[in-house]
Order: sequence, then structure tokens, then C-alpha cells
Amino acid sequence: MIDTSTPLLQVENLTISFPSDAGPVPVVKESSFSLGQEIVALVGESGSGKSMTGRAIMGLLPRRAMVTADRLTFEGGDLTGLGEKDWNRLRGSGMALVLQDPKYSLNPALRVGYQVEEALKLHTHLSARERKARALEMMHQVGLVDPERVYGSTPRQLSGGMGQRVMIAAMLINRPKLLIADEPTSALDHDLQVQILELLRRLARDMGMSVLLISHDLRQVSQFADRVLVMRHGHIVDRLPAAQLAEATHPYTRNLWAARPSAATFGTHLPVIDDAMDEQP
Repeated sequence: MIDTSTPLLQVENLTISFPSDAGPVPVVKESSFSLGQEIVALVGESGSGKSMTGRAIMGLLPRRAMVTADRLTFEGGDLTGLGEKDWNRLRGSGMALVLQDPKYSLNPALRVGYQVEEALKLHTHLSARERKARALEMMHQVGLVDPERVYGSTPRQLSGGMGQRVMIAAMLINRPKLLIADEPTSALDHDLQVQILELLRRLARDMGMSVLLISHDLRQVSQFADRVLVMRHGHIVDRLPAAQLAEATHPYTRNLWAARPSAATFGTHLPVIDDAMDEQP
């Protein structure tokens, strides 16, 4: 059962800008949304502001980024004034981030077990034996066969799908309340993409976790998310239940849906998306 009565995350009029010789250049413009115990997908073309939004929530934007918001809260606490120590306490315990390619997120020189346990070392007082037991259990939960063997491996010894499961285990081992998954399957083949998204949906349900899924794949989003926010040039231009994407009324969302490559569209011209579709809903 989806619970959106008390939002875990509230974002009101979030604007992210970067300095330039001509003045600040906004890349996210007055975006507003909330997130309860559900899977909300943030979709749009490359450069639309999806990842910047996710990194602003995590406090991971570059130092030169300028962030303003009427409200940016997590569990009622203001995120805009947090210092580095506060962020370090929050990341990995209250919220976590999964990126698209484990090759760039896992240290190739360190054993898998060490990296999965890292959040426990930072946020708990568990003994080494307790940390290992928790890590093996989490690795089992994400579907890794023979967790003991994987625990002692290095990332370069794993397949892409195994590496992604390891990364998810590392991010979820401390049971965060919010997971931001930024294109978590784009480096995988279709079958593995489905497996990873089904895994995230099951873990979100079992752990009572909220998920912000950042994606450009509307077909996947329609199957695995509860709600969808559509971004265009830094604006959220549409919002609707994921199951209704095929019947979207906003012209930009309709064209995104129609532009999905498939066997049926092979060899044909896909729709062209133009700037006339930028009106707000």
C-alpha cells in the first residue's frame, strides 16, 4: 500500500544555477514535488535536470552550484543549511544514492565485503563479525549467489549485473529511508535491467523505503514506478500515474512515449521534440 499522506521528502521551487560570464545559468527551475513511501520516477531527455535534482537532494552538487528553494526537507528537517558533518551523518543512513555503472562506483582495488560494510563502519558500532554477518545477509537479499565468495572478491571479478547488485547492497545495508537511483540499469542488458528494477521494487516494499528513480526509459518506468514527473529544460512539465503514461495528454510526454525505440518502430522516423512543447501543465 502506497503511503503519501506524510511526505518523507518535500521540494518546493528548487532552482539550481551555475555561474557564467553572462550571469547565473539555471539548469533546474522552480521544481516542486513530494515523495512518500512510493516509487516516483523523474524522467526526461539528457540535460533536462534530472540528475542535478537528485544530487541537490543528496547534497552532492559541485561547490560552484547555487541552490535555492522555498522548501527542501527530509523527514521535516531542512537540507539547505546542512554542513559537511551533517551530510555525512545523513548519507548512507537516512538516504543513499545508486548510480548507473558499478565500474565507476566501486573501488576496483578493494574487496567487495569491505565496500558493502563501509556504511556500517561509519554509522554503527557493530563488531567486525556483526558487520560481516549483516553484509552477507544483505548480499543474499539482493540476489547474489554464494555471498561468501563474492564478499572476498574484487569488483573486477564480477559481471556487470553482479556489480550492480553489490552496489545496491552497499547502499541499502544501513536501511536508508530514501534511495535515489540514477539510471541504475542503463549499463545492463534488457534482462538484467528488468531483474534489477524488480529487485529495487521488492526491496522498497520489504524495507518500507521511498525511491526516486531517475530514468530516460519510459517503458520501464511505466512498469516499475507509481508516479512520474516529466522534466524538460529544467522544468517539471508533467506529472501523472506511471500506469497512465500511454494515455498522457501533455504533448511532450506523448512524444517521449512515442519516441521509444522498439521492434515496431525499427526503420521508421521517430517523433521530433521541439521547443513548442515547453509550456507548463
